[in-house]
Order: sequence, then structure tokens, then C-alpha cells
Amino acid sequence: MSDDTSSSKRPRPAGAGGFRKSGPTGAGGDRSPWQRDKPGRGFVKPGPRRPGLPPEGPVLLYGLHTVEAAFANRDRKRIKLFATENAVNRLEERGVKIDVPVEITAPRALDRMVTKDAVHQGMILEADPLPAYGVKELKGARLVLVLDQVTDPHNVGAILRSAVALAADAVVTTERHAPEEGSVLAKSASGALDMIKHVRVKNLARFLDEMGEEGFFRVALDSDGPATLEETTFGDKTVLVLGSEGKGVRQGVRAACDTLARLDMPGEIRSLNVSNAAVLSLYLARSKMGL
Repeated sequence: MSDDTSSSKRPRPAGAGGFRKSGPTGAGGDRSPWQRDKPGRGFVKPGPRRPGLPPEGPVLLYGLHTVEAAFANRDRKRIKLFATENAVNRLEERGVKIDVPVEITAPRALDRMVTKDAVHQGMILEADPLPAYGVKELKGARLVLVLDQVTDPHNVGAILRSAVALAADAVVTTERHAPEEGSVLAKSASGALDMIKHVRVKNLARFLDEMGEEGFFRVALDSDGPATLEETTFGDKTVLVLGSEGKGVRQGVRAACDTLARLDMPGEIRSLNVSNAAVLSLYLARSKMGL
């Protein structure tokens, strides 16, 4: 969908659509970290976050599907919406209940709030990072996908979308050597980040041990696996583990799994991008598990 490059000059009455146009403060009167430096000079961003760890402060979520999903997620604490009038109307037309202060913002000002070439579609939501999920939040899960040090946020975003489409219960990544749960990942996931539990763990092998204690059958994808994924016998509850391209699943993580399985490709290209491998693996797992 194209960028929203226009905004109506018609003043929006206070209270229209269930919100008031806000001033420089966020919800509850707290000053937003995204403040104008000088009139017409754009916004001052917070300092850099620690690489590889969850964001320490508010994140900016942009794009129609990403913002819409964030408003629908009960676990997402929302702070403030910066948007053009057209974008606000679009959200309301899609049935989104806007429950935070709104600052009607010109497209060029929105451009300055995000990275170059970011497709914000006229809307940027300031929100807190999602809460930390762990094994206890996965009770009742049947199919969990684990990514061992997959670092590209676009790949992880695509995997999150596929996991939602194929009704996986969660996607697990490592705290380090994985993309932070920020703007780029959220946009790449196109709303999926707020539609599935994204669990971040410090020690993946320990996490797999805990999942085994909860009755999950753990399968690591490996080109040296003794059987194909189609030939593998699955349990009632399954964890699928995929490694990064090139390195694959690390030895300690493989050792924490119950079995290895491979994906055999019949064509001239014998390997798949990790996001494509995730789609195929989830589809085969669902079929084998009768889901």
C-alpha cells in the first residue's frame, strides 16, 4: 500500500473519533521522548539501545498493518499516535479503536521520525516493547518455532508472518545475535509481531531442556539429519529448531533436541532461505501432527 502523502487542513474537532489532538505530552501527561527540537526541525530520537537486547524505552511502530495489529494486542502498551488526518480516518474505517492521544502530523514530520525509506503510510505509533514471554506463557501450545541466532530482521519478520499464517503458537529467538523487537522487525512482520508470542531467551539449550520437561518433542533441522522431516515421527507437542544460514543449528542446541531432520530438495538448488525453510517446516509439521 502506498505512503500517505497528504493530510486534510480541515480542523478536527476535539473528541472526534474518541480522541483529542494532543500537545507535546503523551498519555497520562508524561512527556514523550519524541519531542520537537525546534519548531519545524523534526524530532529528537532517544539514544542508542544496547545491541542484541530488548529495547529499553518506547519503540516506534509504523505502517497500516503494524499499527492496526498493535491496537488489537492487549499485551501492547500504547502511548501516542502520530498520524495524518487521512491515516486516522483509514484506521477508524477499519474499526480500530484509537485509545491514545493523537497528534495530527504532516507527512514530512513523520518522515523525520523514522529511518530513510521507511514506509510509514502516514502513521507512527509510539508504544512500549512487548512484555517478556517465557516457558510459562507457552502452556497449552502445540507447535513452537525456534530460531537459533537468525539475525536478519527482515527474515525474522517474514518468519513471524508465516508462523501466524500457519497457526504456530510462538516464535522463539535468542536475546543476543537476533534482531531487537523494534521498528524494522515490526514492519517486516507486517502486524505479526503483535499476533503471536515472540519469546526471547538467554540460553536456548536450557530453554529446550525446559520445553522437553513440559512434554515437547524437539526437532532440529540439519542437513545431516538421519531422516527427512516428512519421515520423522512427531509428538503431540513439537518444537521445531532452525539455525542461521551458513552456520545452521549450533552443536549445543542440537544436543538439546530429541532428533535431527533434514529438508531434501528435489531441484538443482538444494537449500532454502531460512524464511522459506520455516514455511515448509511448519507446513509439514502441521500435517504430521494432524493439526
